[in-house]
Amino acid sequence: MILLAASLFANYFANVYVAIRASNSVTDLILDNVPVINISWVFFQGIVLFFLFVIWLLIREPNKIPFVIKSVAIFILIRSIFITLTHLAVPPQRSFLNWGNVFDEFTSGNDLFFSSHTGMPFLMALIFWKNKRLRVFFICLSILFGASVLLGHLHYSIDVFAAFFITFGIWHIARWLFSKDYKLFLDEE
Repeated sequence: MILLAASLFANYFANVYVAIRASNSVTDLILDNVPVINISWVFFQGIVLFFLFVIWLLIREPNKIPFVIKSVAIFILIRSIFITLTHLAVPPQRSFLNWGNVFDEFTSGNDLFFSSHTGMPFLMALIFWKNKRLRVFFICLSILFGASVLLGHLHYSIDVFAAFFITFGIWHIARWLFSKDYKLFLDEE
């Protein structure tokens, strides 16, 4: 839990940094050819339902909690580093989102590279890979969230497509760093 708290702390300050330092927006092959669509329901409620589902899975199988929490923490920490390295401004034409007070605490909207809406469900697909239903569900969710942030012009294409590759690396790092927790995770599968 300390690692998760530290990663959320790093994420907060990374968001503050990119909110201040956001540079210009750039052109994008997909965004330049797709109209802006309001995807706020998928963006907000979808991610909340996703996290509630993951919490439900973990309550059912508590032995999986340490590895999942630590993997999510590493994901957030690594993403915090990435968003400070690449701080482009958001695409100029984008879906209007009323962030609300809760979401304002976690994001500035300028935390683009890489897409956590795409990466986090993909991380869960990798973590729960041996369960075919969960794997397929999380991959479909990752694709749905990735498509939605592109349709809403909330991320550049590179943010979405790179998320799969970076997340794959994060999963391998988590398995290496937390090998005992990963073994515990696998024990009852």
